[in-house]
Amino acid sequence: MRSRTIRYLLGGAFHRLAYEEWGAPDAPPVVCVHGLTRNGRDFDPLAQALADRFRVICPDLPGRGASDWLPDPMLYQAQHYVAVLGHLLAAVGDEVAWVGTSLGGICGMVLASMPGTPLTRLVLNDIGPFIPAAALARIRAYMLASTASPIMASFPDIEAIERHLRLVHAPFGPLTDAQWGFLARISARALPDGRFAMHYDPAIAEPMRENPAIDVDMWALWDRIHVPVLAIRGAASDLLLPETLARMQQAGAQTLVVPETGHAPTLMDPAQIDAIRAFLLA
Repeated sequence: MRSRTIRYLLGGAFHRLAYEEWGAPDAPPVVCVHGLTRNGRDFDPLAQALADRFRVICPDLPGRGASDWLPDPMLYQAQHYVAVLGHLLAAVGDEVAWVGTSLGGICGMVLASMPGTPLTRLVLNDIGPFIPAAALARIRAYMLASTASPIMASFPDIEAIERHLRLVHAPFGPLTDAQWGFLARISARALPDGRFAMHYDPAIAEPMRENPAIDVDMWALWDRIHVPVLAIRGAASDLLLPETLARMQQAGAQTLVVPETGHAPTLMDPAQIDAIRAFLLA
């Protein structure tokens, strides 16, 4: 694993985007982009499994992980993330496969739909062209409550963060103790007083205050995507509904349903990793 950064221009200033890179620098690139409150280290197990055949690039979206926090919270919106990731694709300078979880999948769909896209394959992890308002309302309520919660401001130790993650991310499915411990370590940001906070800028929730939850319909965008798609759904997911997955499959997407899991599969299970590897190598 190699830690890298690029600079991107957004909101009238340059900022740093951090990413981890695995595999040979001249291997075919795969870009893996995480969900709303996560970071690029989520993909460590997948990246390790792909590194023998691919150059795997796992960025931290702005305000997450090792990337810069943004001075204007209203820049924490999908259209700006797409612009930032466009800088990353320009730096890669080659055609890429894309693995996107939730928000990372939304960005992937937008980029894949654009004329001249460098994306050649698209793995969508528990996200699709239709997102119901009820699911977005749930996420919005959690994020706004977290921002206002003094408990979320700091945790006494990594174990407390793990307990928190086991509660709020229970839909991730049946993980081992080692996997929960790993997620806790990569989710923690050390504070000057020796305590810990979640590894993201709390201000990422601010745009949600201005945007009430409504159904998000991206079928017109979906119709402009002409690369092979693998759509993964947690069997209990409220973001990627069964009827949405069925419509994606009818349009030609390969599909995988992960049992005992909601939003979103962690892509740490060998079966999930094997399915993604087979799709990327096809």
